[in-house]
Amino acid sequence: MLETGTKAPEFTLPDKDGNPVSLSDFLGKKVVLYFYPKDNTPGCTREAVAFAAAYEGFKVKNVAVIGISKDSVASHQKFAAKHDLPFVLLSDPELQAIQAYDVWKEKKLYGKVSMGVVRSTYLIDEEGIIEKAMPKVKPDTNAGEILAYLENI
Repeated sequence: MLETGTKAPEFTLPDKDGNPVSLSDFLGKKVVLYFYPKDNTPGCTREAVAFAAAYEGFKVKNVAVIGISKDSVASHQKFAAKHDLPFVLLSDPELQAIQAYDVWKEKKLYGKVSMGVVRSTYLIDEEGIIEKAMPKVKPDTNAGEILAYLENI
């Protein structure tokens, strides 16, 4: 996990429509950058739906929400349409941002070891500095915890 107080690594990745999106596009506003393993899996769907439900709260606070996984642009397009997701989803099949943000880790499932994205979230401030780093977040409470944090700052 990257440390709070460090500069957030810059990236440019395609969104669900194939348009390039860079972190620097959001300078001047806070950004919730959340990394998740896979579109349309139970935990990732619950997390995305929770962010969608909390989206108005983020909008009122002028906070952008960006979800990143290694899924394809086409997969993101279907995922966003199926669950009516109002925020940005970015495709990172080459692991550019996933590795830069140190969320590509060894995982164990039923004794089998493999590499994958560890569900993690970063809050990046208006100048592109990591304000809060949240490793191994829970899909059902992640969005609410960030919103609660934003209420108290």
